[in-house]
Amino acid sequence: MFEFHLGVDDLAATWFGYSALQETVLSLRARRSPGRYPEQQPWIAGWQERYETLDTGLLESLIAPVGFVPDFLTPRPAGPRPDFAAELARLAATPAEVVRADVLEAYRGGGTASPLPPVLAALIDDPAALTARVAEALDAYWTRCLSPAWWPRARSVLEADIAHRGRMLSERGAEGLFADLDSRLTWHAGVLRLVDPHPAVKAVGTTVDVAGRGLVLIPTLFGLGAQTDVTQAGPPLVCYPARGKATMAEGLGPHRPERAGGALEGLIGAPRARLLAMLTVPASTTELAQRIGVTPGAVSRHLGALASAGLLDRTRHGHRVLYRRSRLGDALATGGDGGG
Repeated sequence: MFEFHLGVDDLAATWFGYSALQETVLSLRARRSPGRYPEQQPWIAGWQERYETLDTGLLESLIAPVGFVPDFLTPRPAGPRPDFAAELARLAATPAEVVRADVLEAYRGGGTASPLPPVLAALIDDPAALTARVAEALDAYWTRCLSPAWWPRARSVLEADIAHRGRMLSERGAEGLFADLDSRLTWHAGVLRLVDPHPAVKAVGTTVDVAGRGLVLIPTLFGLGAQTDVTQAGPPLVCYPARGKATMAEGLGPHRPERAGGALEGLIGAPRARLLAMLTVPASTTELAQRIGVTPGAVSRHLGALASAGLLDRTRHGHRVLYRRSRLGDALATGGDGGG
């Protein structure tokens, strides 16, 4: 068990963020364990031909048999929304002794040491060469498979999670926020407890006095439960499963977004009814346009009309605007009571 003792200043310094590099690395888990990440399988099938042109042996070796990854692959984000290229540059600058130690530790995880795959065994005594090859392989994977369509969709899910957490904190305080993050987390009297069932994680449980450093909270699409990292410099970090990650499969392959009823289409038109049906989870104009195969300009006009009618709420995150059904929009889309 991990215990984080937080004072008032620590809560004030707590922030949310996400990491494109972390999601890139952890997405390789979905290939290793498809049954655990069913919402990712349509994406994986869609980019399979491109993936096969990459350094697949090295990429797949980055996930140890028990699912651990070497820590240097997921450096602590320097800010809420770090740039992928900047994160990759930090990874490439990792000291050689750290790279070697992290790889060996990942393959010792779970209490039973696993042999290094041939590609890692050949490079483990030349960590600088290993780091350069890993950075090149991850960059190619990001560029050819993730960045074009998967990342815009994933980023919208992560942004939507953070927007929801902000509302939880403002409406229910720290206790409500932490209770809603994950079942592994509990909060009482200034102490945040994280209980991870994995024996190897239990063995290193500790008490952490946050001592004015704050706390970093990071949603991920590839976590099966909350996890922590107290080994790197900086504030403690808690990574937790993103709310709405199951929606990643919506609109892919045979799974199309649910159509609204005929009465709603007759009232506001088929395109706007379809958008309203899709916006159970916040999304941006660009993402919605990609999902339904029309121009962002066309989507923007429909969203503007729905928002003006009070059917959508808008939340700004930096340069991006996320749309989600309002209470009235929920009532109209589902046939429920939207009265206040």
